[in-house]
Amino acid sequence: MSTPTSSAPYSLNPTLQVGPHTVAPPVVLAPMAGITNAPFRSLCREFSGGKGLFVSEMITTRALVERNEKTMQLVHFDASETPRSIQLYGVDPATVGKAVRMIAEEDLADHIDLNFGCPVPKVTRKGGGSALPYKRNLLRAILREAVSGAGDLPVTMKMRKGIDDDHITYLDAGRIAVEEGVTSIALHGRTAAQHYGGTADWDAIARLKEHVPEIPVLGNGDIWSAEDAVRMVRETGCDGVVVGRGCLGRPWLFADLVAAFEGRPDGVMRPSLREVADVMVRHATLLGEWIGDESRGVIDFRKHVAWYLKGFAVGSEMRKRLAITSSLAELRAGLDELNLDQPWPTGADGPRGRTSGNNRVVLPDGWLKDPYDCAGIGEDAELDTSGG
Repeated sequence: MSTPTSSAPYSLNPTLQVGPHTVAPPVVLAPMAGITNAPFRSLCREFSGGKGLFVSEMITTRALVERNEKTMQLVHFDASETPRSIQLYGVDPATVGKAVRMIAEEDLADHIDLNFGCPVPKVTRKGGGSALPYKRNLLRAILREAVSGAGDLPVTMKMRKGIDDDHITYLDAGRIAVEEGVTSIALHGRTAAQHYGGTADWDAIARLKEHVPEIPVLGNGDIWSAEDAVRMVRETGCDGVVVGRGCLGRPWLFADLVAAFEGRPDGVMRPSLREVADVMVRHATLLGEWIGDESRGVIDFRKHVAWYLKGFAVGSEMRKRLAITSSLAELRAGLDELNLDQPWPTGADGPRGRTSGNNRVVLPDGWLKDPYDCAGIGEDAELDTSGG
């Protein structure tokens, strides 16, 4: 990579304890459907020097218990990954309990994170993800089953502020988590209705930290650079950061984060387009090796092309062409036609991925009538596929 740029010096160098696992610096890759598979986690870990915590994309408990073929591939970790972190989604306490016990008994992971933050309709309409904490007793039952079934494995959770501004749940959910033995909590400072729009509410992260001082609180939302991460910790008092969309097309952000938290002001990566192109080819190669088919790997990589090229002078026709490649040779040839000597572009950092907001949250009928009644929730509400 190119010579890093300098920035104002700062030194945090904190650590995060996740059960028996010390995470230093306290930097976590957020689970993202179709993104944080083993190849992408490997790339991020390489740039971080193996430091941080890298969580799998969302695994549904029903699919895991039923040993769905795709799901079993998603829970496979590279030998270099430690600790191995799985994020689970579930709505039925019994099914969640079965999945957690399966992970513990079959040594499938070293850490379990529970998803109470996903805002997409196919999840919330089942009462899952960011809809679930509204039902306080259901949340408690799921956490109790998970912590009980996990044995010595630490259980953490990720959530949002609530369903919308009229149905805020994060403080109640945080207190329930502490009472049920959850190891740490990550809060995305948006409601489900906001999806990924607007500005993340970092003040909510600070309030949660004050509300549950017994366990670590991690902040998530609008971290596009290492400086954003440091600023979040300083402004909110949170114990670490969870990075999602900020690393799309930027796996080297984890090198920046490690440098920032270790107080190395010259550690920020600003790769040229040539160096970005090399990372793109490596990413696509890793996907092909993981899937077992080069063409399918390159096709899966297509979604990443625009994120990697953001800010660089690449014409629309070439962008389209690169986004329909089907082989590594075709991808490399297209990249080689670009002006690869372009330096890192000004303004290339910033929002990537979905940014829509103010959405109507799709919920089960009558979901908001009673925050404690969870009658009618059972195995039929479980999703049967993983990866979001």
